[in-house]
Order: sequence, then C-alpha cells, then structure tokens
Amino acid sequence: MARPAGPDGHVDGHGHAPHVVPLLTYFLVFGALMLGTALTVWVAGQDFGAANTAVAMAIAVTKATLVVLFFMHVKYAERLTQLVVVVAFAFLALLILGVVNDYYSPNLEGKLRPAHLTRE
Repeated sequence: MARPAGPDGHVDGHGHAPHVVPLLTYFLVFGALMLGTALTVWVAGQDFGAANTAVAMAIAVTKATLVVLFFMHVKYAERLTQLVVVVAFAFLALLILGVVNDYYSPNLEGKLRPAHLTRE
C-alpha cells in the first residue's frame, strides 16, 4: 500500500520542492530558438566553403543546448542528472568524431580496401 504524501507533496520526505521557472525565461528561450531558426535558414543560403557543416552544427548544438537546459529542466536538476546528460553528449560527440575521422581518412590501398568503395 502506498504511503501518503507529506506536506511538501513528496512521499520520501526529503523536502524537495519543484523549481518554478519564470514565464519570461521561457519566452526569452523561445525567442532565442526562433532567432536560431532564422539564422539557420539564412546560413543555408550562404556559401561558407568547407565550414558549411561546422556552422550548421554550431547553430544546431546551440539550439539543442537551450532546449535541454531550459525545456527539459536540466539546468535546475540534480548534479547526477546533469552528469548523465553531459556524459551522453560526450559519447555522442565521440561517435560523431569517429565517423568524421573515418570519412576523411586517406584512401586505403591493398587488401583492406573493399572493392565496392570508391570516393570522389
């Protein structure tokens, strides 16, 4: 049988109160995301040469960070939750860097090169 909630609204009795985020914060983050979206559209029409992908990824990572911090409340979460999020993103970055490293590695010669793989 479940125990009744205490005066703080929690069963465990630790006294954790929910964090209330001011409405202005949500509007400011929303405005920043809309600005980021407009910037993304503008950047898509520009030619930055070899930096096209880097610029697009920088904008996307900035927007994703805003969403994770504010809309998913990670900014106000416990340290363990913040650590889990940071480790997850670090692992994602490691995987992306591995793929990029493999893609830009020199062409393999000899027996290791698959017959169907050709790069231009």
